[in-house]
Amino acid sequence: MAQEQKKFVEDITPMDVDFAKWYTDIVKKADLVDYSHIKGCMIIRPYGYAIWENIQKTLDSKFKELGHENVYMPMFIPESLLQKEKDHVEGFAPEVAWVTHGGNEKLQERLCVRPTSETLFCDHYKNIIQSYRDLPKLYNQWCSVVRWEKTTRPFLRSCEFLWQEGHTAHATAEEAMEETKRMLNVYAWFCENILAMPVIKGQKTDKEKFAGAESTFTIESLMHSGIALQAGTSHNFGDGFAKAFEIQFTDKDNKLKYVHQTSWGVTTRLIGAIIMVHGDDNGLVLPPAVAPVQLMIIPIAQHKPGVLEKANDIYNKLAGNVRVKIDDSDKSPGFKFSDQEMRGIPLRLEIGPKDIENNQAILARRDTGEKYTVCLDEIATKISELLDTIQNDMFNAAKKHVEERTFSVTDMEAFTKQLEETPGFIKAMWCGDEACELKIKDLTGASSRCIPFEQEKLSDKCVCCGKPADKMVYWGKAY
Repeated sequence: MAQEQKKFVEDITPMDVDFAKWYTDIVKKADLVDYSHIKGCMIIRPYGYAIWENIQKTLDSKFKELGHENVYMPMFIPESLLQKEKDHVEGFAPEVAWVTHGGNEKLQERLCVRPTSETLFCDHYKNIIQSYRDLPKLYNQWCSVVRWEKTTRPFLRSCEFLWQEGHTAHATAEEAMEETKRMLNVYAWFCENILAMPVIKGQKTDKEKFAGAESTFTIESLMHSGIALQAGTSHNFGDGFAKAFEIQFTDKDNKLKYVHQTSWGVTTRLIGAIIMVHGDDNGLVLPPAVAPVQLMIIPIAQHKPGVLEKANDIYNKLAGNVRVKIDDSDKSPGFKFSDQEMRGIPLRLEIGPKDIENNQAILARRDTGEKYTVCLDEIATKISELLDTIQNDMFNAAKKHVEERTFSVTDMEAFTKQLEETPGFIKAMWCGDEACELKIKDLTGASSRCIPFEQEKLSDKCVCCGKPADKMVYWGKAY
């Protein structure tokens, strides 16, 4: 059995040998995606989509608690509409896919396949907002978008991907800023409490902010490899889009004013983050809160009388409270164990003739491999406790990794050496000059990840130029 299990996972490249290949192996062998005939586009398989559905369900519920409503916008944007906000269109121009023909006829105006929907929401808002009584507008959309990427990787960067994009309109700048930060905090809560993934919250530099935004806030996560990943963003547009699209309203003082807008979103790249934060050389390791299957029941010697009956009895008692399945296929137990590990199922329950005789079952944790012998009379309580423990332990393990891979430096020599020896988050002071930001990227390959809300004064000088600096920035190589 041990030999069969070893053979099953031999095809996974160890992460310490080739992290990129390890990632691709898991994505394929855990049956999360398949490749399509369209370069850069992925087929999300049922198991991968089930993870996305759990992400979607939790976030959608949270958005609605805060008063947001779901809408759906067209997937095509007329070129003239896209051109209305200059900075926005310039930022997306290299990634836009265009529709030029409808059937056999050339279109009079090109249509952009949405890379994002700011212009569509603005065009709609100008028609439905007239008075302060119409505000705020708190809308969200679940959809796919297209960005013609040159280099792609499943979940992390693809030409078409799934996401949600919130778009809100407010009467004042203060309300818009409050919404921008509120939604960033929702994302941070979700990543830490549901995905067991610690994040750094902060503001993007002007160079890294969203095209057309006044300010962009971000949550940054760190992968097992020490490479950073932008997990979610929230943008404050001010009244820039409103002025471009003439979105005005009559305020309480009877004066005509422009609305202030926000936009915020997360994508299926969160699934890639889960893989790279928690996965190991045996496959996925899924946090219970987002796992499609939290418990897999594996009957041992299932051909013997009473084994399958007992397995089904346990299933029926647990099904209302736990996402549970039974693997009653004709595969060997060793294969089933490996398959369960590959898919990252948090808990495994083993039940065989001797266990039934002793009124017990074996529970095995995916994250640590620990096993527990549990009385069947207490199985429901123990499973609930273990799932909570696994969720917390996975977050703490990931947090410890981030702490161990976060380094403070005060000069470029230390900056470069640290990234070469042990990649991770680099904390360093910055003068605010974009020239230094570009030079750091050119010399080290690291970009500014964010200016964290929680500031530290590491020195008085910019790590790059030595001039006075009062901003501490997180830097890192990124996906």
